[in-house]
Amino acid sequence: MVCRSCGQVGLNTVLSLGNTPLANALLREDELSSSESKWPLELCWCPTCSLVQISETVSPEVLFREYAYLSSFSDTMVAHARTIADRLRETRKLGPDSLVVEVASNDGYLLQWYHKAGVPVLGIEPARNIAQVAESERGVRTISEFFGRDLALQLVRDGMRADVIHANNVLAHVADLNGAVAGFATLLKPDGVVVVEAPYLKDLLDHVEFDTIYHEHLCYFSLTALTLLFGQQGLEIFDVERLKIHGGSLRIHAAKAGTTSVKSSVHDLLEKEAAWVRDPEFYQSFGERVESLRRELVGLLTSLKAEGKRIAVYGASAKGSTLLNYFGIGSDVLEYVVDRSTVKQGRYTPGTRLKIHDPSRLTEDQPDYCLLLTWNFAEEVLAQQEQYRQRGGKFIIPIPSVRVA
Repeated sequence: MVCRSCGQVGLNTVLSLGNTPLANALLREDELSSSESKWPLELCWCPTCSLVQISETVSPEVLFREYAYLSSFSDTMVAHARTIADRLRETRKLGPDSLVVEVASNDGYLLQWYHKAGVPVLGIEPARNIAQVAESERGVRTISEFFGRDLALQLVRDGMRADVIHANNVLAHVADLNGAVAGFATLLKPDGVVVVEAPYLKDLLDHVEFDTIYHEHLCYFSLTALTLLFGQQGLEIFDVERLKIHGGSLRIHAAKAGTTSVKSSVHDLLEKEAAWVRDPEFYQSFGERVESLRRELVGLLTSLKAEGKRIAVYGASAKGSTLLNYFGIGSDVLEYVVDRSTVKQGRYTPGTRLKIHDPSRLTEDQPDYCLLLTWNFAEEVLAQQEQYRQRGGKFIIPIPSVRVA
């Protein structure tokens, strides 16, 4: 395999999760009689540029043209988006003559805050169904296209240049990394800024967040890997923040190389990463810790089932699909799934084929336990489900270590 960033031939395997269905390929009832397509899911590491990535690339037309994840169903995500939009609007002095672009803009959950403040926006969202939601429900101008160098050139020909480009949790989805980053550089004004958020590799490995690995997530980033990738396209990362969201993320700020002073936050984190980012043993221990987690969680669920306890699931998430399928947990232990997304309700989870219901099912049915697969939003979900918990219901939170709440 060739590294998606630097072109190195021959990568080191970190963890193999076998052949799995696509994590967001929820099934309709009329599809239950058909077999599901599966693809290899193997995590690899590039010893040259340190980029961690999966070996298989599934066509983005298969993955993203119709999509079941809407960011606005998470209160945490909406609040998180508003905070950064308000900050950048003030610090970058954005107004009616500015342009903010978001790549993979989803349902307008972020751009709506600029739009409401009178700042012109453009969303780029390949999932047609979600792009329609952004326009019809939030008034966010959105084009349904895949972003890359070619689209950026077309937008520039159409007279557009961006003061700010957001790319939240999307760079990991892109097979042509250099094409995407070249697109940022092309579309950006000379004094503009690119703001990228991505799950942080160190947190993924330290906290055994293996369920973040699925076919949509082609790459898993350290600051070291991002610095090399952006530098290849004439962009320089000048600031970095570590965020708690999604189990631990990075938010990087990049500009045209040489136009902005690089802050100490970048130098400090690069120095810390030098201790592990190219150490093969650091990656090898990850698989051992995943297996330990599997034994602990499967053991708990099996024991509870043997005691006659009823167990449901909260969150028809992509990460939940990875966990259930790799750990071999299915309908023999779990009864059903609940999720706030109306797009998912009434469908079935890939591989495990558990039916998805509205969260109200928990208080109506009151199962003894609920396995929380959207553990990255645990605080939000536990607060929303206070009634279920007051009645004696308990949540099992699987990551970073198994606990009952």
